[in-house]
Amino acid sequence: MNAPTEIHLRRRSRLLVVAFGDDRYELPFEYLRVFSPSAEVRGHGGTENGVPRILVIGKEDVNITKIEPVGNYAIRLVFDDGHDSGIYSWPVLRELGENFEDYWRRYHERLTRAGVEHRS
Repeated sequence: MNAPTEIHLRRRSRLLVVAFGDDRYELPFEYLRVFSPSAEVRGHGGTENGVPRILVIGKEDVNITKIEPVGNYAIRLVFDDGHDSGIYSWPVLRELGENFEDYWRRYHERLTRAGVEHRS
């Protein structure tokens, strides 16, 4: 898969902007944190229809402090809560962008079912 044509942080609005040619995504930091491709979040169970099996909560105010390149195929996002083990490959970033509406809705539904109050 081709590398993104644009990656940058919008710190005030807490969004990561990722573009693949004409496809452009603005992904909230919280979304990227709770959908991290790390073993900490996805565990050995992976995902169920794209949504991590582990429900990560309390990340509404998380920030990304640094973006680190990983070879020519991915980036590592360093979050201010100490999480830095997720490797966001180009296919993972595209998947998170393309499915943002669906994944985010299902995440919020899981929070509600779990009785977790959440502000977006």
